[in-house]
Amino acid sequence: MAKKDNRLKAELAEQPQPPKRKSGGFRKFFMWFVIPIMFVVAVLLVVATLMNTNVFDLGKKAYESLPFVPSEEQQAKEAVVNNDSKVVKLQADVQEKEAEIAQLQKKLDTATTEKEKLTTENEQLQFEVEKLNREQDDVKRDYNDILKTFDKMSPKAAAPVLIKMSDTEALRILTNLKPDKLAAILEKMDPQDAAKYTEMMAKQ
Repeated sequence: MAKKDNRLKAELAEQPQPPKRKSGGFRKFFMWFVIPIMFVVAVLLVVATLMNTNVFDLGKKAYESLPFVPSEEQQAKEAVVNNDSKVVKLQADVQEKEAEIAQLQKKLDTATTEKEKLTTENEQLQFEVEKLNREQDDVKRDYNDILKTFDKMSPKAAAPVLIKMSDTEALRILTNLKPDKLAAILEKMDPQDAAKYTEMMAKQ
């Protein structure tokens, strides 16, 4: 029996023992640092409440007192400076747009003046054209009257009158006479004059 017990103990001794669990470093940190800090903070909050002190205001003031954190006053100044710079930029943009508008208005005024000037010139030209048309009508009327007069005149009376006229006027009348009337007038002219007018009419 004793041998059997000794053998069991030996077998048990030979079997690997499970390793003892070590307490983790995080657990120690939590137990020794985090819990005490939380306790201290809770006590401070209770004391501050009893003393009518706003812990959050104190924390805010402490935070603002840090050298790298800007205060509300500094933030307000920076905001004012930023707003001022934006206002200056907007004013510059407004002035630029106003200058562009003034330039466009000037161009529009110039174009309007040019248009009015062209309209006036066009009206004057139309008046001149109408005047010339009237004068031309008068000249045509006068010419037609002269042509009718020569048509009614005898060839013997018409020939000396045509010779005294300028070649252009005489040629114009001769070319608009009826062929038989023209032939009769040329017969009554001096042969040299008749030949001259005939040659001029042939060149037309």
